[in-house]
Amino acid sequence: MKKVLVTGTAGFIGFHLAKHLLDEGFHVVGYDGLTDYYDVRIKERRHQMLLQNQNFSCNVGMLEDFDSLHAMAIAEQPDIIVHLAAQAGVRYSLENPRAYADANLIGTFNVMEIARELEVDHLLMASTSSVYGANEDMPFDEREKVDTPLTFYAATKMANEAMAHSYAHLWNLPITMFRFFTVYGPWGRPDMALFKFTKGVLDGTPIDIYNHGEMFRDFTFVADLVRGIRLLIDAVPQRPETRDDIPSYDSLSPVAPYRVVNIGNSDKVRLMDFVEAIEAECGRKAIKNFLGMQKGDVPATWADATLLKELTGYQPQTDVREGIRKFVSWYRDYYQV
Repeated sequence: MKKVLVTGTAGFIGFHLAKHLLDEGFHVVGYDGLTDYYDVRIKERRHQMLLQNQNFSCNVGMLEDFDSLHAMAIAEQPDIIVHLAAQAGVRYSLENPRAYADANLIGTFNVMEIARELEVDHLLMASTSSVYGANEDMPFDEREKVDTPLTFYAATKMANEAMAHSYAHLWNLPITMFRFFTVYGPWGRPDMALFKFTKGVLDGTPIDIYNHGEMFRDFTFVADLVRGIRLLIDAVPQRPETRDDIPSYDSLSPVAPYRVVNIGNSDKVRLMDFVEAIEAECGRKAIKNFLGMQKGDVPATWADATLLKELTGYQPQTDVREGIRKFVSWYRDYYQV
């Protein structure tokens, strides 16, 4: 079975992807900085769980530390790299943009250099629905231009996509970028809405609801997301001989083995419906603090997941109420509430 290097294995999505790959029999090498952006204990617990599988090994280091990253990669010789590690969070990028430049720009460059040197079979890297920025045509299509980022976080991810395209073209390195849409589920990040809302409802403390609740999100359950990533590993992009070889629905570059793929539920959910589902699952009402629009935020996201289905035959479909039920169950168990 092939060996997969996954960056960010102590993170929310990286943990779930590593677990999924291990369950399928892959050898997984993890690399994570274990930064204190949020509670490190959750990150350490995720790694502890993965380490129960003998096919998992983990390395602690920062993406910006090229020597550490390079030494690990040379020793491990992965066949595939899935790059998930990043400085995440739209709102934190307003407070500490330098962390995004270091991790998302320098760190991603280092990962691409290693993928080029090792000539891996496939490099897959995380982008975000935030790159759609001020675009208003929905559902969002991978073939749309994305040149109006509203946060520095989104700008770094746009830069990652451009950097990746150049490497795919110059070195014939197969690269797939996937754009996430509001991922949620057990072991989620404490800075994300579902975690904060659930905590507030159960603690009886106010929750902040932006734009007075007039927000829509394409909530994607984490198990659906990682299933999509797993299937995309096998959908290796090939440089087309002519533009006519590219199907009309495909984002494949005409000059490189490079593709962008949305991974979303293809369903807009109103924020207040999301909150009501949390209230129902927790068995109590939220104390709601309605606020205006947060700087850099967008009123709606909605994925066109046609390309994912065409490439893999798969489409995320977990109902948001079912996903919330699984998260609240995990939260109650983890925090014993």
